[in-house]
Amino acid sequence: MSRTYTPREMLEKLISFNTVSDRSNLDLITFVEDYLSQWGVASGRALDETGQKAALYALIGPDIDGGTVLSAHTDVVPVAGQNWSQDPFSAWEENGRLYGRGAADMKGFAATVLAKVPDFLNAPLRRPIHIALSYDEETGCDGARVLIPEMLANGPRPSVVIVGEPTSMKVVTGHKGITVLKTRIQGHPVHSSQLHRGVSAISAAARLIGWLDARTAENRAKADPDCPFEPPYTTLHCGTISGGQAHNITAQHCEFVTDIRLLPSEHAKDWVAAYRAFIENEVLPGMNAISPDCAIEVRELAYVPGLGEEPDGLAETTARRLTGDNSRNVVVYATEGGIFQDHGLSTVVCGPGSIDQAHQPDEFIELSELDRCAAFLDKLIDRMSQFDS
Repeated sequence: MSRTYTPREMLEKLISFNTVSDRSNLDLITFVEDYLSQWGVASGRALDETGQKAALYALIGPDIDGGTVLSAHTDVVPVAGQNWSQDPFSAWEENGRLYGRGAADMKGFAATVLAKVPDFLNAPLRRPIHIALSYDEETGCDGARVLIPEMLANGPRPSVVIVGEPTSMKVVTGHKGITVLKTRIQGHPVHSSQLHRGVSAISAAARLIGWLDARTAENRAKADPDCPFEPPYTTLHCGTISGGQAHNITAQHCEFVTDIRLLPSEHAKDWVAAYRAFIENEVLPGMNAISPDCAIEVRELAYVPGLGEEPDGLAETTARRLTGDNSRNVVVYATEGGIFQDHGLSTVVCGPGSIDQAHQPDEFIELSELDRCAAFLDKLIDRMSQFDS
């Protein structure tokens, strides 16, 4: 007989799989495949290049266009260096909260969706429900880039996507994008007493970081006061830097990592192009005039597009009808929602739990949030069972 789970029981099971992003998630995916198979639901895998990570997609209901995707990522952030009071991969309950890595971000949504599979199957669905579970969201959304094209190629086209990141079940209609850059600088080392003959990679880095800071200041000065994001402008930020050999040698090497948090109306390629133009036109010529060996390399480590608001979009109107939430909500963190939207799919973000708990030691979700999510899915079942056209 097929096993049923409550959302809490399913969440305990999902937390038990250590799916930190630098590890394989195949044990969790295999569990979900087996669980779905017990209920007669076929699923597909979308593998990464190593074969050690997989996304999963499944369809319940009629094999026709117009369905709703319920999307979650299976990976979690590391626990190393955090002060957990108990094993982060063995869930525990206290005072109405369930604790464990991924409880809020975002295995709570995945667990509630999976626990509802028997109810999906028992309903007279007139439009399908798609289940989409990705990998490597935390490190750049690589799994979604593999999953979405394969899911669309092998099944009907959905009309709505609900990405279940923790929003306390509020309807989030927009988020910023992010691009991550690593800049590597090769200078020309000399004794610092002969500074005029050398090129300090650190000094070059300082010019570039100054350019980034200046662009943020410009964006702040011209920010639209009606923009709903906080802050209401694109930010360019240097998060790490390393370089140099000694205080009396001009630095031969320096590298730093930058993230650019973009308004969804802007494009990462435009910011990267402006940054490269400053390097090529303003910084590198002076370096090469002293030594032709000097170089600056810019590598793009990750890019996640923003989620743009869709006034009267189908995903927004659907989610508002199911939640009763009519407030305007946007977030500054990135999700896979922007990637779904880039594929032409109407998308919102809405899920149980609070982003305040994400990535924290003793991460938790209020069990009442799982109940709210389950009620949301019950209303979705009713909606998907009442389509006339």
